[in-house]
Amino acid sequence: MKKTGAWLATYALEQLGVKFTFGIPGVHTTELYDELNSSQQITPVLVTHEGGGAFMADAISRLSDSIGVLTVVPAAGLTHAASGIGEAFLDGVPMLVICGGPHTESGHKYQLHQMDLHRFMGGLTKATFHIGQHRDIVPTLFRAYDIATGGEPGPVFIELPVNLQIFPGDIDELPLYRRPAAAEPGQHSEIERAAALLVNAARPGLFVGWGARDAVAEVMEIAELLQAPVATTLQGLSAFPANHPLHAGFGFGQAAVPAARNAFSGADALLAVGTRFAEIATGSYGITVPDNLVHVDINPEVFSANYPAKVGIAGDARAVLRELLAALRKLRPQPRPNAALRQQILRDKQAYRQSWYAHDSQGRVNPARLFDELRKQTPDNAITVIDDGNHTFLTAELWPVHAPKSVILPTDFNCMGYAVPAAIGAKLAHPDLPVNTIVGDGAFLMTCMEILTASANRLGVVYYVFNDGELSQIAQAQQIPYNRKPCTRLGQLNLEGVAIATGAAYVAMENDAGIASAIGQANAHAAGGQPVIVDVRIDYSKRTAFTEGAVKTNFQRFPLRHKVRAVTRALVRKVTG
Repeated sequence: MKKTGAWLATYALEQLGVKFTFGIPGVHTTELYDELNSSQQITPVLVTHEGGGAFMADAISRLSDSIGVLTVVPAAGLTHAASGIGEAFLDGVPMLVICGGPHTESGHKYQLHQMDLHRFMGGLTKATFHIGQHRDIVPTLFRAYDIATGGEPGPVFIELPVNLQIFPGDIDELPLYRRPAAAEPGQHSEIERAAALLVNAARPGLFVGWGARDAVAEVMEIAELLQAPVATTLQGLSAFPANHPLHAGFGFGQAAVPAARNAFSGADALLAVGTRFAEIATGSYGITVPDNLVHVDINPEVFSANYPAKVGIAGDARAVLRELLAALRKLRPQPRPNAALRQQILRDKQAYRQSWYAHDSQGRVNPARLFDELRKQTPDNAITVIDDGNHTFLTAELWPVHAPKSVILPTDFNCMGYAVPAAIGAKLAHPDLPVNTIVGDGAFLMTCMEILTASANRLGVVYYVFNDGELSQIAQAQQIPYNRKPCTRLGQLNLEGVAIATGAAYVAMENDAGIASAIGQANAHAAGGQPVIVDVRIDYSKRTAFTEGAVKTNFQRFPLRHKVRAVTRALVRKVTG
């Protein structure tokens, strides 16, 4: 049997359940795109930039049962996509990166786009493959998928030379994809020890990240049984519902909101699930982790990397927590109600929110009022896509997330420009759900032309652009120690012009009085299949708990002589201007 490589690659992707591919066709992928266009299952989506395509693929993987797939040309196409691939790699998101490759039988060197693709991709992917013959195409793509989705997920790179794509070659058979048998839940020897530590603790707490996203029910049961407060990482914002009385907030250290700081104060045991205790999640490592740390993660390498674990249990979060829950019930069949803890969390949340309501926003949009109105007009299962910037932490502190897997954002790679294209991927994954995007003006500028892709595909995504003319997160971090903000002011941005250029609707939100009507207008446009840019004249003058806490944490680590220098410099500049 003879088949072209492009046909074989398309067949393999269909077997894997792929629904969308993202990229820009070029001379090394024209044959592949022709075959993808003929597929009854797969829709190849044309993007304006391969980096945007990578973020779309990322969102498909995070929010659906399909894997996100990039189809790009080598060299320039691949380097453009690299930031999105890197984001998926550090965030634990599966992705297939299928790249055309130079002709392998031309007999020439210095071909177009010829470079060492595998050396370049080695640090951004779980594995790389170069396909050398037709009969290897389907098995290699199946293998790449298993690697991408197995263990701690991540992207896998496959180079498919252009000559294999174009010309027919011999194959032995067309195999059907069979998912590897799921590993049987291990009889974790440490389960009973972990249960004893947690039950015997006077003030246990739970800290959950993205790895707990499919174990929300189990986390809730454990929290209620132990009567323990729950904090989340940024990635894990939707791993525990914010309307649960034991939800304390994002983080629990010096950079956390008061509800979380107070609820975790004096904690003598901690169950951490699906988190690596990375820099942002810990507020620049400003948390105090009790000695009795029970750490559950799919990747055992994270255990004791930053905080020593007394018990480390490697495995799928849902499977491990079900075992742990059974062990806990043997030791404590019924919870011991702790009304005081719930009341304390509620009071602290209300007081923190009131502090935002009381803040004078000087005629601009108060963030708390915006998020409260958005919550009123948004169903719980709607998807929120967040970019990187000051708005990230405003959203983490003020946006109540109620449904599992309803929030996605960049974290450890922390790539600005994520949200605009990722929201397109989210809408493709869930066309029947509202998709709202929270993005700062600086991040918006990086990928805003991708809204053209949303318009071309009639995707009603709403983009709430927090417009203050500044890279606010960095500017605030500069202002505190330096009393100046170098290189953070943006050029004059006409968001209505961007809307006209990309086919989006434009809605202005000038102040608090216009919040409700602007959201209503945006929702109406989006319901008709038109993307919407909402120009939010946001007030950033009140700092988030995260910003203040992280700055304090980092300052406290300075040697004394550097502390004196920093304070002296800030005071001199404040006086002299």
